[in-house]
Amino acid sequence: MRRQHMALPSHVPVLIAGGGPVGLMLAALLAEYGIASLTLEADDDYCSGSRAICISRRSQEIMGWAGADRPLMATGLAWTGGRSYYRDREVLHFEMPHDPLQRYAPMVNIQQYSVEEYAHQAMQRHPELASLRWSTRVAGLRTDADGVTVEVDAEGQRQTVRADWLIACDGGRSTVREAMGLKLEGMQYEGRYVIVDIEQESQRPVERLAWFDPPSNPGSTLLMHRQPGNVWRVDYQIRDDEDPEEAVKPENVLPRVQSHLDMIGETAPWKPLWISIYNAKCLTLDSYRHGRVLFAGDAGHLVPIFGVRGLNSGLDDAGNLAWKLAWVLKGQAPDGLLDSYSVERVHATRQNLAYGAKSTEFMAPPDYGFRLMREAALRLSLVDDSVRSLINPRQSAPISYDTSPLNLEDRAPRAGAAAPGQPAPEALLHDGETPRHLSEYFGAGFVALAFSPDAAQAAELDALGASTQRAPHPLRVLRVDAGEGGLRDTHGQLRQRFGGDAGTVYLMRPDGYVLGRWTTPAASALRAALKPYYPSIDLNAH
Repeated sequence: MRRQHMALPSHVPVLIAGGGPVGLMLAALLAEYGIASLTLEADDDYCSGSRAICISRRSQEIMGWAGADRPLMATGLAWTGGRSYYRDREVLHFEMPHDPLQRYAPMVNIQQYSVEEYAHQAMQRHPELASLRWSTRVAGLRTDADGVTVEVDAEGQRQTVRADWLIACDGGRSTVREAMGLKLEGMQYEGRYVIVDIEQESQRPVERLAWFDPPSNPGSTLLMHRQPGNVWRVDYQIRDDEDPEEAVKPENVLPRVQSHLDMIGETAPWKPLWISIYNAKCLTLDSYRHGRVLFAGDAGHLVPIFGVRGLNSGLDDAGNLAWKLAWVLKGQAPDGLLDSYSVERVHATRQNLAYGAKSTEFMAPPDYGFRLMREAALRLSLVDDSVRSLINPRQSAPISYDTSPLNLEDRAPRAGAAAPGQPAPEALLHDGETPRHLSEYFGAGFVALAFSPDAAQAAELDALGASTQRAPHPLRVLRVDAGEGGLRDTHGQLRQRFGGDAGTVYLMRPDGYVLGRWTTPAASALRAALKPYYPSIDLNAH
């Protein structure tokens, strides 16, 4: 239990309500951009028990912008695929896209409290900018055109903090959302899952494991994930007529777990660590910006666990919001830039909810019709390989911002898949003899990526980069296969994934999304594209 008795500051640029993984990661990213924040967490320590456990490649990249990826990679258990069983027969073995040259694994299993710890450690790289107060919660707020006045309960004492911006990261029962009279809209599923963490040694490979109607728990669906520290996460569905209070009592839980461990041959001694219950929700706010208040993570949306989109979508919120808020607070962009945060992330949530709903309807069928269709798919999968893909819940993946107001007209439509609004594909390059992943250049300023520029184009790009050097986060110019001083596409991944001919230029946002692309663009076109984000750029320069 952590205690503090320091008075809160009377004013902060950014006040973050909620010190879970999303709030802490946002604070760490803002600090990397030089933005001061104060984070308030109602609990007195990191979360306990079984929460989110699967961290996607995109989330690992976002955590890497603040240096929080290194401990996660050292501790977490990487995995690339999984298996599904109908009764006692395997009906699916899937693999997520990956190759040995990737910087990050497709997915890493690790407990949420470790993610919170690593994000907090990343905050502490900038103690003068990022502050966290435990046992402190928002009690009320008043908004106006210039900021938010927040009433705060800190260990029994009421204090007032004035913030230029308030970011609600305070979870599914958000106090900020309630204080503003906002409601999540969508649907909630009735199917319930008991969630159990147990400690047991195992040599089984790290995979996502799913059983439908297993002999160990007839009529149920059961999921298993290995976690660090010899921990198994077990989720199993209970019948609609089961009392949820009775369902989580150890005398009812432990025999079901033991039956399944016996069935799969896990015979080592074990003990329970955590038991809770869950049901899927597909809910979101219509907008994540309300004046000077912005919402991120579960405060703005609740996504089903199937496909592991909950925490991962929250970290993507943080990665999207951090650079935009920094640009606004540094005076590099008007606050209208934050409207695009809401447009992009609400779009992403609706995509995640659509995928999550499909997965939920398969994993926890809401009515007889869905149960009948699932039973038919499972039975057919025993004899027909073409049906087996229906059993695989689509895993979390970066969402394309196809409707973003920031997207520029595509001036290189034949270049490849990385069109404006899409996340830049990863590629392994070489800086001399040093390997560098493209994603290593994201998380700070904008990036210009030029394919085999000639001498004149290279000079124009260097001049463009130089014109931003006084900005807090200058433009980074990457010249690929352009002779001395450039990067080399040694493995051909960049050309395969971006499809750029000589002279093609991509501009990418700090969060790794493509802003625009051109085939041999005039310098004036690139300057005009970057002017909204780098006001110092001279549009008349030659």
